[in-house]
Amino acid sequence: MIENLPPCPKCSCAYTYEMNALVVCPECGHEWVPAEAEAADDATTGQRVVKDAVGNVLQDGDSVVVVKALKVKGSPSGIKAGTKVRNIRLVDGTDGHDIDCKVEGFGAMQLKSSVVKKA
Repeated sequence: MIENLPPCPKCSCAYTYEMNALVVCPECGHEWVPAEAEAADDATTGQRVVKDAVGNVLQDGDSVVVVKALKVKGSPSGIKAGTKVRNIRLVDGTDGHDIDCKVEGFGAMQLKSSVVKKA
């Protein structure tokens, strides 16, 4: 039995009660599973988590190191593995490019988080 039952997510009624595995609102009749409602709240209010190639969580302003050589369109040489990139910014890019940064010698570009490691 849950001691402090959550209020109804639809009408905010505080007089909810348990019925088997569900929590029920007597005012609007809404029924829900409390664990699923908490997971849905975390998914909608939580921020997007971006992880690097080894699983570290990245944040705006982090420094990263490129872990594999990258070809750059229009450049005779690409970005070498081991290149350090400072002050990244996480974005909702296209085709999985979720890091916006400036690479020394190449300028502004977007990288995929799967090709970098947190420094």
